[in-house]
Amino acid sequence: MRVTVTGASGLIGSRLVEALVARGDEVTALSRDRERARERLGVAAVAWNPEDEPAPASALSGRTGVVHLAGEPIAQRWSKDAKQRIVSSRGLGTRNLVLGLHEANPRPEVLVSASGVGYYGARGDERLDESSAPGDDFLADVCQVWERMAGEAAELGMRVAITRTGVVLDRSGGALETMLPPFRLGVGGPVAGGRQFVSWIHPDDLVGMYLAALDGAQWSGPVNTTAPHPATNRELSRALGRVLRRPAVLPLPGFVLRTLYGEMSWVVTTGQRAIPARAQELGFAFRHPNLDQALRAALQP
Repeated sequence: MRVTVTGASGLIGSRLVEALVARGDEVTALSRDRERARERLGVAAVAWNPEDEPAPASALSGRTGVVHLAGEPIAQRWSKDAKQRIVSSRGLGTRNLVLGLHEANPRPEVLVSASGVGYYGARGDERLDESSAPGDDFLADVCQVWERMAGEAAELGMRVAITRTGVVLDRSGGALETMLPPFRLGVGGPVAGGRQFVSWIHPDDLVGMYLAALDGAQWSGPVNTTAPHPATNRELSRALGRVLRRPAVLPLPGFVLRTLYGEMSWVVTTGQRAIPARAQELGFAFRHPNLDQALRAALQP
């Protein structure tokens, strides 16, 4: 396959590029910093500023598929400016990608575009599959705009798969990287009571789902890219304590998170219980369906 990847230098993008290259695919990275992407990833790279211009048709024409991962990080204090960057990087950035796809000739067959389980909003212990209704908070609104912009590629005759991803268990970034220092010191524990669900996934399975979505004609529409058994925050904390052989009993009150992260702390103190129903229907074989085993694999050097 010939695949173009946006956000290729990120935590998941770099893993995906490595997997694509390993199986013999030709990869082009669309990046704000072309030279950095080319040196870091070892693949062809083309410059693109997602909020400022349509994606270059030259980097899309003749490709088999496109994977769209670019977006402003969610895990930061949500100032007015940060929220605007989060919205525009996903809405306007995805619209500009589709504008580039409109001009591509020949056009790629498939667009696999990232989204998040934040689409569902705060729903307590409700089991959420791909047919569940969206939420009505900031992050749910962002995801709906993001998905709607990506869905316009279907009007160009492309197959579109939307990956609603949860918490990625990667020691090099994201929630797990943040959790590790206090847990290794023996002062980790559940957050804000620990009853909120965490829809988690190991990076190997997330990359595997992206590959399956590129390859499989039946992968279209929204797909929850999460492990089959979401855990509560308390269960995740206890599992991490077991794997690290450290206590995991010191709670972190919600007000501490609110002090540190403001409105963004809502993401951590609520959560979603998302089930990968569509991936299971399609027969996706998870390499790391068990939380303890997934954490052990994620923490291997």
